[in-house]
Amino acid sequence: MKTGSDITSIQYLRAIAAISVLCFHVSETYGLNFKIGAAGVDIFFVISGFIMWVTTEGRSLGPQEFMWRRLIRIVPLYWIATAATFVVAVLKPQFFFDTNSSVENLIGSLFFVPFMKDEALHPVVEQGWTLSYEMFFYLIFSISLLVPAFRRLWFLMAALVAVVIAHYLLPLGYLSVFSQPVILEFAAGIAIGRLWKQSFRLPFPVSIGLMIIGFSLLIASGPLIHLERAVRWCIPAVLLLSGAVFAERERGVPKVAFLHFLGDASYSIYLWHVLTGIMVTALLLRIGVPHGLQPVLIVLGSLAFAIVCYLCIERPIQRRMQSSRQRPAYRN
Repeated sequence: MKTGSDITSIQYLRAIAAISVLCFHVSETYGLNFKIGAAGVDIFFVISGFIMWVTTEGRSLGPQEFMWRRLIRIVPLYWIATAATFVVAVLKPQFFFDTNSSVENLIGSLFFVPFMKDEALHPVVEQGWTLSYEMFFYLIFSISLLVPAFRRLWFLMAALVAVVIAHYLLPLGYLSVFSQPVILEFAAGIAIGRLWKQSFRLPFPVSIGLMIIGFSLLIASGPLIHLERAVRWCIPAVLLLSGAVFAERERGVPKVAFLHFLGDASYSIYLWHVLTGIMVTALLLRIGVPHGLQPVLIVLGSLAFAIVCYLCIERPIQRRMQSSRQRPAYRN
């Protein structure tokens, strides 16, 4: 039986999502129109719900072990990226005009409750707001592990829907922010994961059709920018993920080594791309690269630097964490 990390199409979607967010941030800086790149976040959220269900269903896993595994996967690299970004923002504030580089925000960011402005989270690492939602989801998911297995799906769905309902009842503030409808994207991923684990199948042409519809809806979402995010981009993300995993179940997916590698590196790409993009931008300005060439070079340069961060920081950390977990205890 495959686990979520073994599903090749998931790896490809991770890579696409991370690079889409990277391109979105570069396009935003240069006034280009690539707003749909931000939908990479929504793809990540749906994937997260899918992976959490697929990797835990049928296993004896308690809340404490689940949260520990999530923390050692997410926190070390995020703390390093946050500390590095904070230092650069303090030393070169002209490159971080919209970043709150106070010590208070640094501490809040490290613990996933960053500075809030205009009912949105603004951590030191700009895109780190999504990790605050991830951690909130992990907390709810860990509680579900206390529920009998046959009721866990319904508990999760009811809990996530109740959180969103509360959003419209709670006063403005952190509780209102953390209960935004985007939380339902995790629920959608869980539902797909449930179908996957039950060996549900879709005819290959239907799966491909879902992917085409999902991609088409993303392309057509430009004029709907003021529509609720959980509708505008969740539906295409759900169709893309569903089509991809069920198409793979029917026919398999060719394994393209570089794309698979980018999927492995997607967390580093996502976390580091703003900081590495600023570094590349500073270099291009220093050597006088023409303005029109800068966006493409920034995308390629920040992607290259982020991959170096994956190879030199993330992968060694994860290997060390895994080896320490697997090391047997010494006995007298």
